Amino acid sequence: MNDVAVDPVSAVDAPGAPGMLPNWCNGAKQMVGTSLGPARVWFTVGQGILNEIYYPRVDIPQVRDLGFIVADGKGFWQEVKRLEDCRVECAEAGIPALTIVHRHPRFTLTQRIVPEPNRDVLLVELTLEGDETLTPYALLAPHLGDTGRNNRAETGVYRGRRVLWAEQGPFGLALAAADTRQADAFAACSAGYSGASDGWQDFHSNGGMHWRYQGAGPGNVALTGALPRRAVLALGFGSSREAAATLAVSALFQPFELIWQQQIDDWRGWHGNCRLPQPQGSVERIPGALAERVKVSAMVLRTHHDQTFRGALVASLSVPWGESSEERPGYHLVWPRDLVECAGALLALGSEVEAREVLRYLMATQREDGSWYQNQWLGGKPFWMGIQLDQVAFPVLLAGTLADREALDGIEVADMASRALGFIARNGPASPQDRWEENSGVNTFTMAVCIAALVSGGRFLPSADEAFALELADYWNRRLEDWTAVRDTGFAHRHGVSGYYLRVMPSSALSDDTVLARALPIKNRRTDPGLRATEQIGVDFLQLVRYGLREADDPLVRDTLKLVDELLRVELAQGPCWYRYTGDGYGEHADGRAYDGTGHGRLWPLLCGERGHYELLAGGQPLALLAAMAAMGTDSGMLPEQVWDSEAIAQRGLERGRATGSAMPLAWAHAEYVKLACSILEGRPVDRPEPLWARYRGRRPEVYLWYWSPQAPIRAMPAGMRLGFCLADAATVSWRVDGGEEQSLSTRELGMGVHVLRLPAVKDASLLEFRLSGTHESGAVHRVALTPPA
Repeated sequence: MNDVAVDPVSAVDAPGAPGMLPNWCNGAKQMVGTSLGPARVWFTVGQGILNEIYYPRVDIPQVRDLGFIVADGKGFWQEVKRLEDCRVECAEAGIPALTIVHRHPRFTLTQRIVPEPNRDVLLVELTLEGDETLTPYALLAPHLGDTGRNNRAETGVYRGRRVLWAEQGPFGLALAAADTRQADAFAACSAGYSGASDGWQDFHSNGGMHWRYQGAGPGNVALTGALPRRAVLALGFGSSREAAATLAVSALFQPFELIWQQQIDDWRGWHGNCRLPQPQGSVERIPGALAERVKVSAMVLRTHHDQTFRGALVASLSVPWGESSEERPGYHLVWPRDLVECAGALLALGSEVEAREVLRYLMATQREDGSWYQNQWLGGKPFWMGIQLDQVAFPVLLAGTLADREALDGIEVADMASRALGFIARNGPASPQDRWEENSGVNTFTMAVCIAALVSGGRFLPSADEAFALELADYWNRRLEDWTAVRDTGFAHRHGVSGYYLRVMPSSALSDDTVLARALPIKNRRTDPGLRATEQIGVDFLQLVRYGLREADDPLVRDTLKLVDELLRVELAQGPCWYRYTGDGYGEHADGRAYDGTGHGRLWPLLCGERGHYELLAGGQPLALLAAMAAMGTDSGMLPEQVWDSEAIAQRGLERGRATGSAMPLAWAHAEYVKLACSILEGRPVDRPEPLWARYRGRRPEVYLWYWSPQAPIRAMPAGMRLGFCLADAATVSWRVDGGEEQSLSTRELGMGVHVLRLPAVKDASLLEFRLSGTHESGAVHRVALTPPA
């Protein structure tokens, strides 16, 4: 029994303020959707009911959930989200007009959910069949302004119709209902505090709906309303509860079928311009079920786009481990990498319009120094302000891909590319963070993307800048293994390989060999395992093959692949899957408790897509990995960020090979699924920059110019090479060879904000010494040993 004293007759406002601590729903969603009209509502579904609903932007959730109880008024009641027999279906593959059926021995409850395209309203058609003594009740949990705190809820009458409404700050919502004659459908209604006097507590305590509270708040509030066995609900959003009610009631004065069919027609039209490519040559086709998942993934990507900030896309419409707290991690933010990965997937399907909008948005939010923040809110305000060099490079690659397709459509990208490439040149090759937001250093994935940007983006630069960008790309490519791989280590001997790519080479290791003998901390672990950098591997090196920097049968690639499959691969019933890197701590704890800043990393299905691209180039079986990705998703096609890798924990809803409580759907995972499907059909990675492939074709380039920079100093180079300087500031370089006469030259500034100098080639010498003046390095003498050519 509930311990809150209640008086169902005299009470006006509900007791129990301020309610329980607010939280969100579990991160694993069964479906997401939106309309293609001007309306600004996005919805999610989990456990067969509506979960977080977003308005007026894709990063602001306004509702925790909208569910239902079915009861007979005599003590029997059933919350439908607890029923195991639940089916969620789209009207067609990739069309977010949903039918949800809950079955119980006494009843069948069917919901049809569709957004109104022209109003900020979500419609739910409700049908209860079976035992005639049963009645459905709506349970609504407002979380206006992305919080369950300080909400106010009331049961009211608006223009003669009963409504359940709530307000908080500048936001209001209203839930109205209509019967089959479009007349007011709500019967008994009540407001309450979540966990104290809400509708669920009423049923739990009294076996039926006995409380009738007019209002609750401020606090974590909830609303309950009795409905007929057939009804249409309209959940409206606005700048006030009255504005929301006007929209909701307006939406009820039309046949539900009209809106249902319009949603289908609109999405059919969109998919008509967004299709899988035709198979090239003798490549295998994508089976029908897997091809339908491509349509679902394309829909998911389109749904994650915002209406106000065109081109902006959030990482996920879910809240990972949302049931454990109200804190929203970084998934309702824009990440430049995720954004370009998703734009690339839509572009592979022919959707150039969305890709151009993404590019415009990225250009508008580029910082003055040429970089982008680690992530940001839709409007451009930074959230985490770290720097990841791959995220600086990706927008340049998007511009290059559109240029390759002659699809820039008048967007002038030269300034953006110049500033971005200048930032990369001044700060690379080491990145303050890798793509997993973890350690600083040189990472193979980051290097692949940066080299690709220098080559693909060079065309947008003046000729002198382009020549430098290509020289730097060649040099970084040539030295990839020096900076990212090790050979003949104890770790290599124990695993029977000659050498391998590291997860990350610490920045300080570029100038101090002893660094590799020290532990490299792993984040997100309660206790660091104390592993050296040489004992940590990851899957990032596969990007070298995907982008055409290395061949699939390169010995170092194959050795690293052997380690990855030995240490990071797990065989599931659905197929193989991989961990991100050694010792990853981002995931549930061993007992299934939610990630809380520490945990244990789980398997990532998107890595099946990355491995599939490698298998495509190695002559393997990429289609099997596409099928594995699909099998790790839900029956409705949602792909998770992570899947559970251990024995099932039923009480926490964790099943081996199925979604954890992390983000689902993850937009990036859906992008990778689309790309792999398209790549299989085209017989090549669809996101491989063509200028990069034309320049390298998997082979290490021959270079004659080595570029010294403070962040990547050169301690030795082959005699006969030219030494170049890539500096952030103007400097004079004074140098001498083998203790001879000192000479001086000054750097030249390029348009991309890099100061460059190329010294003459040095032959028949063993030591080059130099010092810089005019920079923070002034006065220090640097020595470069000149070794005999190999």
